[in-house]
Amino acid sequence: MANEARPCPCDIGDRFEYGGLGHEVQVEHIKAYVCKPSSSTEKAVIVIQDIFGWQLPNTRYIVDMLAANGYIAICPDFFVGKEPWKPSDDWSTFGEWLKTRDARKIDREADVVLMYLKQQCNAKKIGAVGFCWGGVVVHHLMMKYPELKAGVSIYGIIRDCDDRYNLLNPTFFIFGEKDDIIPLDQVTLLEQKLKQHCKVDYRVKTYPGQSHGFVHRKREDINSQDKPYIEEARKDMISWLNKYI
Repeated sequence: MANEARPCPCDIGDRFEYGGLGHEVQVEHIKAYVCKPSSSTEKAVIVIQDIFGWQLPNTRYIVDMLAANGYIAICPDFFVGKEPWKPSDDWSTFGEWLKTRDARKIDREADVVLMYLKQQCNAKKIGAVGFCWGGVVVHHLMMKYPELKAGVSIYGIIRDCDDRYNLLNPTFFIFGEKDDIIPLDQVTLLEQKLKQHCKVDYRVKTYPGQSHGFVHRKREDINSQDKPYIEEARKDMISWLNKYI
């Protein structure tokens, strides 16, 4: 996501040519992509899209990665049928586009997804992971839904207001050192405010030399200099979920 003064000039990065191992389902009024592990489990993770939508192959790759690590993983369409942003779209219209996709007005969708995981998948321990726009959603959810036992917010917008630090359960914030969209001083302020106000476990980590989108929009096989940090961030994400779910 963008900071307050600047719309998000997201680059789609290395679009994966990836079909996915899961399948699409209808969850009440929204569609979702689901992938399950080979053995039964009561652990689940909601994966929340970036501005490029729930069908982006890169995001589905992460869903399948989580399933391979033992989680029921679901990526719902939090845009509820509205068009995702496209790389060819005019960035001057981004602000208007975003107004109809408020990352803090997704509670109805979160409710039906949580119900689906509990009733249809028998999930008893649930976490959330989100990228860019989805990182904002995770931050919101971790302040509102106590049943989410762990959250990972990956390069999400940082808003400085007092009610943004009352996390209900452990949350991990991932940023890139060279993110042109999220300045390091915002990351430093986030960490300071969490230290002052947060009563649960949290972690803020910045990865050297990495730009916005590095965790899910860069292919490690064609970005050799970034590969160690891409792999480290994904491993850290899974370790955080394993620790608290």
